[in-house]
Amino acid sequence: MIQFFKKAFQDMKESAKAQHEVDKAQFAAAKAESRAQWEESKAMGDPARCKVVMQAKRDAQIAAANERTAAAEERIKAAGKEE
Repeated sequence: MIQFFKKAFQDMKESAKAQHEVDKAQFAAAKAESRAQWEESKAMGDPARCKVVMQAKRDAQIAAANERTAAAEERIKAAGKEE
């Protein structure tokens, strides 16, 4: 019976240590995300930096739209060959 409790407490100790590592990692991630959001907000206050950020977002949207268009054209070609 004593061995059972020793093993149970050892398992709880290991579980607590593992959960602590998870909590530390999640806290570090939340802290980094908060800092990134702050830096992005700060960048939007400077007109020159805001312009660069907005242009980068537009470029990413254009690239995504071009990829979707290319994929749709490939599907159209593939559908035309089946007929």
